[in-house]
Formats: sequence, structure tokens, C-alpha cells
Amino acid sequence: MASSADHARIAEQARRTFAEQLVKGLAAVVNGLAETASRLLDQPAEHARFVRRRELLHELNKGAATWHKAMVHSLRNALLVGASAVRSGDLPRPGGSAGLTLVDDDTIEREILTSRLALAIMDQAAAEFSDLRARLSALEKRSELEPNDMLRAQVLARIAVDAWRSAGCSLDSWRELQGPLHDDLAALVVEAYHEANRWLVSHGVMVEVDLHPFIRRSRNVPMAGASAAGGGGSSGYGGSSGFRSSATGGGPGVGPSAFVAHGPGQGPAGAPGGAGTAGGAGGGRGPAGAGRGAVAEETRLMTQASPLGRAGERAEAVLGRLNRLVARQVQVFADTTRAHALSPGLAQAISQHEQGLRRRIAATGRRGAPTVTTPALLEELQQRKTALKQAAATPEERATIEIVALLFQSILTEERIPAAVRVWFARLQMPVLRVAVTEPDFFATVDHPARRLIDRMGACVLGFDSSTRTVGDALEKEIKRVVQVVEAYPDTGRRVFQTVLTEFEKFLEYYFSTENEATRRGVSLAQQVEQRETLAIQYTIELRRMLAEVPVQDSVRAFLFQVWADVLATTAVRYGAQSEEIRTAKRAASDLIWSASAKVTREERAEVIRRLTPLLKTLRDGMSATGMDPARQDEHIQVLNNSLAAAFTAKAPVIPTERLQELAERLESLEELLPDAAEVTIDDAIVRDLSGHESSELEVVAEGGSMPTPAMLSWARELQVGGWYMLDYRGRNEPVQLAWLGLQKKLSMFVTAQGRCVLFQQHRLASFLQAGLLLPAQDESLSVRATRSALAKLDVDPARLLA
Repeated sequence: MASSADHARIAEQARRTFAEQLVKGLAAVVNGLAETASRLLDQPAEHARFVRRRELLHELNKGAATWHKAMVHSLRNALLVGASAVRSGDLPRPGGSAGLTLVDDDTIEREILTSRLALAIMDQAAAEFSDLRARLSALEKRSELEPNDMLRAQVLARIAVDAWRSAGCSLDSWRELQGPLHDDLAALVVEAYHEANRWLVSHGVMVEVDLHPFIRRSRNVPMAGASAAGGGGSSGYGGSSGFRSSATGGGPGVGPSAFVAHGPGQGPAGAPGGAGTAGGAGGGRGPAGAGRGAVAEETRLMTQASPLGRAGERAEAVLGRLNRLVARQVQVFADTTRAHALSPGLAQAISQHEQGLRRRIAATGRRGAPTVTTPALLEELQQRKTALKQAAATPEERATIEIVALLFQSILTEERIPAAVRVWFARLQMPVLRVAVTEPDFFATVDHPARRLIDRMGACVLGFDSSTRTVGDALEKEIKRVVQVVEAYPDTGRRVFQTVLTEFEKFLEYYFSTENEATRRGVSLAQQVEQRETLAIQYTIELRRMLAEVPVQDSVRAFLFQVWADVLATTAVRYGAQSEEIRTAKRAASDLIWSASAKVTREERAEVIRRLTPLLKTLRDGMSATGMDPARQDEHIQVLNNSLAAAFTAKAPVIPTERLQELAERLESLEELLPDAAEVTIDDAIVRDLSGHESSELEVVAEGGSMPTPAMLSWARELQVGGWYMLDYRGRNEPVQLAWLGLQKKLSMFVTAQGRCVLFQQHRLASFLQAGLLLPAQDESLSVRATRSALAKLDVDPARLLA
């Protein structure tokens, strides 16, 4: 039996492995960030941002090597003597006053950046960190890691920020590079955590991780999912070593990412001092009656992954439990990598039952024939299962038949699936059984095409009460076509499921924009908004590029970027890119730039006065065309008047005549210079307020929600067309269906059952998800819920697998 000293040596070596992995990868990270800074400088940007990027590149070229050496030195020092969680400069002086003291701005800024980096690290690494912490805590016989342990994200983040400052790099430069810096450092830390976990597992340390000791719950809040039947307790640990971390027992949400607080003094993301709460101070006010549960849920959503990512982990946990349970009855079932051939007897039985069900459903379509009710389908399913088990040649085939039968029993008893669609789900049972027998990974992963097809079709029909609404004819016909195609190619396995899944996704886009009466008009309006906004962004990008080196007054530059680009886009959409109206708008931009440059002669000033009245009229007409109210127009005109006054007093910069001529020519051919819409990277800062697009047929959500975290923004990008949600907006709480995604998923349009269309920008959508004002209609997919139901029945009577 290993002694305490042996355990201490193993823990020390695990930390050394972790540090070595970090040191090994730091050089590549630093070099990659230097290349990123160089690429940023080549991108078009406003003058102030261009200057910041130039400073960033200069500082990195000068201090990158020093930054790298300082981080390596600090990591090695932390490994030997530990890293202080509090800087020596921040400690009270011995014998000094215990009263309050002022903290300089630089220290506060560093703490903020450190906390943000720690949150970004734990956003990606929470699962790996949880496993590693559990293993080391068991070795060292302690309930928690030390606050200054080098494994903690806050300590690693402080090392990176302090080393950056010691290399002479500014905090402004850090903020300019913050996105890629967070991503690259977080990815490196994930690799290091994983390598340390792999090393510990290879030395026999907790191959199965029990995370229950680290779950901290309020004594007034019940365990999530404690009453869920057959809740999965394990959470998959993906890695090359193939081991899993498992919280034995417990509800469906228990796993590395499902708990909120990790220990004393830690925030929800696992970063000491509550770093995980950054960006979430907006509060989680969900629907009425949500109470503490809504706040707890919003806090939980700030952890390492988006809700869809955590749902995937829970689904994998359910499948893991199912595989372990079945493997205890049928040992060969545990091997999910080897394909199996269908025994001849079972293959023949499947074909016979498939044809029989087809004939029976076809007969119900004839006049006077009775419809196939759910009880009749379930009775036939039971008879079919018995006959198939008799034809099976191996225990594994009999177990698979039982599990698939239980899955479809759950699916067919789902009340929200309309009767017209339920029969087509029933016809999928035999093709799915064929795939489940021949491809055992059907039970090992939620990404199998057969599962994904069931889930996508289910998501499109599960969002409403089937007793009050029917599925559209076009959608029902498509589901029928999908099933018939799958039946027509019985020997192609997953390929046919993948093919029809792709076709179904494309159909949904076409269906909502063309076939569905409730969404067609709204999608058309949303596409017009998208076209105008895309053009406005393209015009903005090209105008910035054109004026990057031209000494234009900041007020005029801002007007052209923020107002006139939208005028150009609106005019181009309304009248065409080659119309006389768009040429007039371009000439107005050219005249404005010329008028706002310094006028040093009497002739130039007289020419400005002559042009001013028609110029201001053109500017007002353009702003009116975009829907801008007169008060805001007056504000913009006043600012421009001040700019023209500065030009008259020669306080404005001088633009050479040949440069003005070049600008005018480029404006004339502006459409030829626009970047391709597919290649435009749309920044949230560029996409403007869309509330001016609101009409009686299209609501634009411009307020509400709470400050979204990165996880919620990721979730907003992962939503799929056809999914159903509950929307709490403008005093209504009603089901809505996601009908359209556009503008590189920066715009999302939902439609209610009454046909009212609601348009979100991505950031606002994430805000509503964060606050619980937009909630999925179903907590987990149709196939996962069916698997959980099957697991509950098998837990009670596992012998039925081979009966």
C-alpha cells in the first residue's frame, strides 16, 4: 500500500508535468500572438484603433521574449515555492495602520484583466481542472487546493498579466489583443490540465472520479434532478487515454460542469475570488415565479461551456450509464468500436416487419379505413419486439432489440408529437434497429446521424400542444419523404441518415422562407434588413479604408461611418447600385469632405457657401430615407455646421486637391471596391441599433435581458432553425420557433403561433438567454429523453434485456 510520502511525490510530479506542459507550449503561444498582432495591423480600422494596434505590435516586437522568459521563470518559481495569491506590494506594512488605503489605477486594472483571463481559462478548462483537483485532493488528503496553488486559474492569470507588465507592455495593448490572447492561453492550460490528468491515470490515481465532495449547494436549494427517473450520474471525460470521470449516482446534471461553486472563496467558474461573475452583474430576472432557481441557473450558465455544451455532456453521461448497465448483462456490448454483421434471421424479420407496418399505415390513408392510434402502435411494437427477439441469434442482438423498442415506446408516447407525424417516427424503428445492431456507437455518442435526425425532426414538432395545432403540410411531407428514403436504402447504414439529415436542414431554411405562411413575410422583411445592414457594413469598411490616411475631421469621419454609410445602403437597396439617387448620395459625401477641409482663400469660402444649401438638403433627405427622426437629424447637422465653421477659420486640416479628386473618383466606383459579403467579418460593434426597422409585421427587440457571458454568446450562435422556445417579451410569455438566421448568425428571427415575427441581434439574444427570458421548449433532445426513460425501466428490471 502506498505511503503518504509516495502520494506526496506523485502529486508533486503531477504538478511538475503540468508546469512542463505549459512551459513547452508558451513559446508557440507568444509567437502566435505576435503574428496575430501583425495581422490586426493590416486590417482596416479607425485611426485611434490603428494607433493602438501599431503600439501593440511595437511592444510585442520589443518585449515578447522578455514576456516569455518572465512567465517561464514565474511558473518554475511557483512550482518550487508557490505563487502568492496577493502581490507583495498589496500587503499591509508591518506595524502599519489597519485603515483603508488608496489603490492605484494600474493595480485595479491588472486585477480586472487577471480576473477576465481566469474566467476565460475556466470557461474552457473547468472539466479538466475539476478532475485534476479531485485527484490531487485525494492524494494529499485535503478538501481543497491551496488558494495560491499554481494549478488555479487565478494564479496562472496573474503570472501572465504580471509578466506582460514586466516586459514593458501596456494594459491597453493587452486589451487590444485580449480575445486571441484569452483563447490561446486557455487552450494551452486545457492541454496542460489534460496531460497532468493523463499522467495521474497512467499511475492508477482515481481512474473514476467522484465529484460529489466538491459540490457545494445551498441548504435551502434541493439537488437538481434528484427526482428525475434514471438520471445519469457520469460525465464523459474525452481524452486520448480513454478514461472517464464519473459522479456515481445522483441526478442528471451532476458532472464537472454542472455544479456552481467549487469551494470557499471561489466563483462559479472555479476562479478564486469570484472571477467567474465578471460580466454577469446584470442579474438573472427570468419569468415570474422563477425565484432563486432562475438566479442559480444564470450563475450556473457562467461556467465553462455553453448550455448546449453542457446538455451534450449530460447526454453523453446518460449514454455512458446505459452502456455500463447493458455491459453487465452482455459483456460484448461494451465494445462500441467494432462493427457487427446482422444475423440472417434477424435481417429477414426486420424486413418483414418493416413491410407489414408500411402496408398497415398505407391502408389507413384509404377512405373509410380506421386511423392508427397510439395504443395500436404500442401494441404492435410489443408484438414486433417479441418476434424479433425470437429471430435474434446473439444476446447482443436481443439486448439491442429491447433498448430500441424502449426508445421508440417513449417517443411514440410523447403527447406533443402530432398524430400525423407519430406514425412516421414509428416507421423509423426498423431502420434505426438495423443501424443500432450493426453500428454499436449508436449507443455511445449523441452525434450519430440517426440520433441527430430523430432529434432535429422532434425539435421542429415538439414546441406546441398537438391538440390545438397541426404540422404544416410541407413539413409533414418532408418528414414522410425522409423516412421513405431511409427505408429505401436499408444497407447503407449511417450514410443514408447523414444524407437525409443534411437535406432536412436545407429544407427547413427553404420551408420557413417560402412554404410557411406564418413566417414567409417575416423572413422576407428580415432578409431586407440583412441586405441593408450588410451593405451598410460593406460601405463602412470601404469608407474607413479610403479615409484611413486622409486628414478628415473626426466629426465628419464619424458622420460618414455611422450615418452616411447607412444612407448609401438604404439608397442602394431602394433604387439600385447604379441609380442616379446613389450617385447623388456619393457626391454629397465627396462635397462634405471637401467642404470640411481648411478653406484659406476667399474663392474657396464663397464656393462652400454656394454649395452649402443643396448639400444640407441632400444630407437631410438621406437621413429621412433611413427613418431618422428630425431631432436626431438636427443634432447631426449642428455637428457638421461646427466642422464647416472650423474649416472657414482654417483650423481644420488641409486636404490636397489631387487627394480630393482621387477620393471623388473612388466614391464614384465604390460598389466595385466593396468587400465580398461572404468575406466580411461582422463585428458586434459594427452592427448598429435596428429598432428603426420595426413595423407591424416585424418586432425588433432592442432592450431587455441581462449582461451576457461568453458562454451565453456561444449558445446564441449554436441555436438551430426549427427549434422551439418560450419567449417572455412585452408582457407576453408564449412559444416561438426559430425561423431564420442571417448576417453570419448576428441576426435571428423567431415566429409565434399567431405569425408575429420577432427579430434579435446576437448580443440581445444572448442577453435574453442569460436572463431566462428565452428558454428552450425542451430541456433535452427527444432521443436523450427516450434513452433516459429506457434506462429507468432497465434499472428496475435489467433481466428484460435478454428475456
